[in-house]
Amino acid sequence: MHDMSGKTVLITGASRGIGADSARVFAQAGANVALVARGADAITSLAEEIGPQALALPCDVSTYADVSGAVAATRDKFGGLDVLIGNAGVIEPISHLATADPDAWGHVIDINLKGVFFGMRAALPGMLEAGGGTILTISSGAAHGPVEAWSHYCASKAGAAMLTRCLDKENGGKGIRAMGLSPGTVATQMQREIKASGINPVSQLDWSDHIPADWPAKALLWMCSADADDWVGQEISLRDPDIRARVGLT
Repeated sequence: MHDMSGKTVLITGASRGIGADSARVFAQAGANVALVARGADAITSLAEEIGPQALALPCDVSTYADVSGAVAATRDKFGGLDVLIGNAGVIEPISHLATADPDAWGHVIDINLKGVFFGMRAALPGMLEAGGGTILTISSGAAHGPVEAWSHYCASKAGAAMLTRCLDKENGGKGIRAMGLSPGTVATQMQREIKASGINPVSQLDWSDHIPADWPAKALLWMCSADADDWVGQEISLRDPDIRARVGLT
């Protein structure tokens, strides 16, 4: 396990799924973890489970003031910020373009795309001043191909993937390690929502087809190590068996 002692990690969408498991994995590796999510009760409970190295920060990532406040509170508590994980994301309401509610469609963009940008914008100045940092974004196969009734999700994930590439383009030479992680389908609450929709082939997958949430969490930890430096500026796919082997997943 990559040693993160003395490092501070901020994780958005930390109340459940990949975010919650990432908090546990990074804390086990020695990191301070700032847990950011709208679900105050869930992140407070998780912080209590982890202990004094965890900080619960209720936050709506679709609001820049909330995100910048969470970054500032993290730095105040732990003295800095070394890693930002842009994990917060939603997929509901799943609907076809012709019948999609415009406001609800736009709110998914606010969380999945603008929320990623807000995190980058809030974290970057301090990281650049400190001489570097790692910014990891949760991507998806949906960033690279259309999926029926997921126009909001596909568009937002494609935008977030490009944001990550722009981040590397602008700051890769300044100590910023920017990467995306496409985990494949993961056994989380989002997959239950997808299953319930019954609309597209992803909703027809068996639960056993999905990987556990701690796999992407462990991959994110590995991405913070020098062993992942060859992938800086790129997107890593957990569907790749060579990557799984490199991370130590079976």
